[in-house]
Amino acid sequence: MKTTKIKAPRNKTIELSPKETALYVSETLRPKAKLKISEAKNRVFWGDCLKIMNKLPEKCVDLMIVDPPYNLTKNFGQSVFKEMDFDSYKKWFETWIKKTLPLLKDNASVYICSDWKTSICIPEIAGKYFILQNRISWEREKGRGSKNNWKNCLEDIWFFTKSKNYTFNLEAVKVQRPVIAPYRDKKGNPKDWSFNGKEKFRLTHPSNIWTDISIPFWSMSENTSHPTQKPEKLLAKLILASSNEGDMVFDPFLGSGTTAVTAKKLNRNFMGIEKEKEYAALAIKRLKIADENNQIQGLENGIFKARNF
Repeated sequence: MKTTKIKAPRNKTIELSPKETALYVSETLRPKAKLKISEAKNRVFWGDCLKIMNKLPEKCVDLMIVDPPYNLTKNFGQSVFKEMDFDSYKKWFETWIKKTLPLLKDNASVYICSDWKTSICIPEIAGKYFILQNRISWEREKGRGSKNNWKNCLEDIWFFTKSKNYTFNLEAVKVQRPVIAPYRDKKGNPKDWSFNGKEKFRLTHPSNIWTDISIPFWSMSENTSHPTQKPEKLLAKLILASSNEGDMVFDPFLGSGTTAVTAKKLNRNFMGIEKEKEYAALAIKRLKIADENNQIQGLENGIFKARNF
């Protein structure tokens, strides 16, 4: 006799029933012809991004955030992405990146996620079409260690722009850090730091090494079953830095919808494409949840906390 597994009281993982999957996937779009911006804005598209990108309006994207499959064999719902030889992966990578070019505005910014292996090819391929601005490395502290190698807990995000004219909102992504040495001026006033109750802190310029991100886990309300889900806090940094309210944020590998959800919470428009039916439905459900709750864990009153526990 099959028993139903009961979730722990603190388990906040977002799940879908078969009925919900059918309902929410019916709200995705599978375009047959070229769309106008008004038709594509704030929509989740269900299908192959290589086909759907041909149907999207040109020069409408201010910010593109891409988390493509890394060159690993991994199950994504009903689909399996299989590891390729490195040259084949580079050809696949360039195939989809060329499809994005007509969609981007001339002042667009592009962020591409990767692990340590796939990271090697990104400047080579994306550098043909974009200007490389930086590489962000962030600590992905999750998973088991290895008995005969260093544990992999670092991922990269490559920052490109389409031109030298681009958006970067420094003040929006400063990080609040505790003050170790609270110096004061001659009058006894705080020197380059502030109070928040009893807490002494200063806002610091963000670097390209991020150790303040927590991977979604079962007790976090943003958690889903997607195997490579990125945290909303991570996406919030990219969106706040490289777009303005009302801008269009695009993700051709939407997964469980984190880019779209975070963009919505931050008053941006979005377009996202997801091949897997259940994940496309999950993205729609998360967008509906965002209508009721636009909080982003680790971002409080416009300030990024030093660590997102």
